[in-house]
Amino acid sequence: MRLDRRACVAVFLCELLILLPACHRQVRLGAPAPKVARHLEPLQKELQKDYLTLFEIAPDLHYSTSQIEQTREHLQNGEDYCINQFKGHADQYKSELEQIQKELKNRGPNLNDGERRAMHCRIQQLRVLESQARVLAQNAIPVAYQNRLAKLALIQQWPAQLQQIQQGIASGAYNNRKWGDIKDIGFREIASGQQDDIKAGQEAIKQMKQSGMMPPEVKDKAVVDYVNTVAQQVAHHSDLRVPLHVTVLNSKEINAFALPGGYLFIERGLLEATDDEAELAGVIAHEIAHVTARHSHKLMKKATVAGILYQAAQIAAIVFTGGVAGIGTYYALQYGFYGLGLVLSLNLLGVSREYELQADQLGIQYTWNSDYDPTGFIRFFDKIATKVGYVNGVSWFRTHPPFYTRMVDSEQEIMFLPKKSHYIVNTQAFREMKEELKNVRKEAVKEEKNKPTLYDYGKAEGCPTPKKFEFKPDEPIETLCQSPKLVTPQEPNGDNPAATPGETPQ
Repeated sequence: MRLDRRACVAVFLCELLILLPACHRQVRLGAPAPKVARHLEPLQKELQKDYLTLFEIAPDLHYSTSQIEQTREHLQNGEDYCINQFKGHADQYKSELEQIQKELKNRGPNLNDGERRAMHCRIQQLRVLESQARVLAQNAIPVAYQNRLAKLALIQQWPAQLQQIQQGIASGAYNNRKWGDIKDIGFREIASGQQDDIKAGQEAIKQMKQSGMMPPEVKDKAVVDYVNTVAQQVAHHSDLRVPLHVTVLNSKEINAFALPGGYLFIERGLLEATDDEAELAGVIAHEIAHVTARHSHKLMKKATVAGILYQAAQIAAIVFTGGVAGIGTYYALQYGFYGLGLVLSLNLLGVSREYELQADQLGIQYTWNSDYDPTGFIRFFDKIATKVGYVNGVSWFRTHPPFYTRMVDSEQEIMFLPKKSHYIVNTQAFREMKEELKNVRKEAVKEEKNKPTLYDYGKAEGCPTPKKFEFKPDEPIETLCQSPKLVTPQEPNGDNPAATPGETPQ
C-alpha cells in the first residue's frame, strides 16, 4: 500500500508540474481586449442573468444561430485574452523575481540592513503576485467563462430540451428514469453496504488529523447546532442508512465534503456564502447523496484518497517553497493551494463526473423530500460560479461535470418532482446563525494573524502587507481582465481586498 501511495503521489505531482507555467506561449501584456459587436450586446446582457431566470425566459428569446456562434467565438477569444494577460503578468513577476534573487545573491555581502530588507520585501511581494496570477489564469478565469458559455448553450438548446421534458412528463416516461421511485425514498437501496464504509471514514479522519491537515472545528454551539439540525433533517428524508456525523470546520474555503460512512464536513466559508437555508440544504443533500450511493467506495477507499491528497499537498508545499513547509503545512493547505498557485486535479484520484451528476439528482430529491426549495442548489451554484468563484470557490468546480449539463439535469429533475404547495426557502434560525457566524469569523481572523503561513518563513520584519489583484464579487470577469488593479488586503476581515484605490500592475 505504501508503494502504491508513493506512485500515486508521483503521478499527482507530475500533473501539477505539467500545469505549472513552463509550458505556455509568450504573450504581449496590454494588448487591447476583444470588443463585442454592437448587435451582440443584447445577448451578452442575457448572459449576466442567473440560470433560473434563463430557464424561464429562454423559450421566448429569439437569437439566430449566427448570433449564438459569434457570441461563443467572442467568449472564447475573451477567455484566451484574459488567460494570456494573467500568464503574461505571472511571467513578468517571475522574471523580476529571478532578477532580484540573482542580485541579492551577488550583492549579499555588500548590502546594508535597509537594502536587504527592501529586497526581501520585494521578493515576498513578487511571489504573491506571481502565484495569484497563475491561479487566476489556470482556475478562476476558466470557471468564469465556462459559466458564461453554459448560459449561452442554455439560451440556444433549452427550448428544444424543454419540449422533450414536457413530452416525457405527459407520457409518464419520466417515471422510468434511474431513481425515479421518489415515493420510496428512505426505503429503497441506492447502494448496499453503507455501514461497511464507516471504518474507512473513521480512518480517513484519523489520518487527516494526525497529519495536521484537518482545519480546526467551529466551537460556537449555536452555529454547530443549527448546521447539525438542517443536516439531520435532510438525512432523515434521504436514503442514508448510517448515522450522520456533522462537523463544522473553521476554514474560509467555500466547500463541503463527505467521507464514507456518514461523516459530513461543512466549512465556514460555505456557510458565509449561502444566502438562505434552502441553498445550504441543497449542498448538504448533495454530499449526503455521495454517501448513500457509496461513490468513494466504488472509486477507492477514501482513506487512501485522503492520504494521497495530503501527502501530495505536503510534498508540493516543500517543492515549491524550497523545503520550508514544516509546521506551516496545515496553513499551506488552507491558504497555500491559492498562495502557491497549485491546481489540484482530483480526477487523478478517481473522482467521476458521472457520480457528481448522480449526487446532483439524488441531492435534489432529498432536498425536495425535506420540503426545502430544490432550486436552492442551482441558485447557490450560479452565485458561486458567477461571483465568488474567482477565488475561494474555484476548487469547488474543478472536478465537476460541464456546467451546462449539470444545470440542465438539475432543472430537469426538479420538473420531474411533484410540485408542493409550500417550500422552505429561509428561516429565522438561518438568519440567527448568520449573525452568530460573524463573531466566529471575527475571532478566526484574529487567530489567523498570529499563525504561520508559507509566506511567514523567511519573512522580513517590517514588510508591508503584500498587494494582490483586486476582484470584486459583483463585477464581470472582463473588468478583472481588462483593468486589473493591485490592492492591499483588508485588515479587519483578512479575506477581501481593501476598498482603497489600487495600482495598475506593471
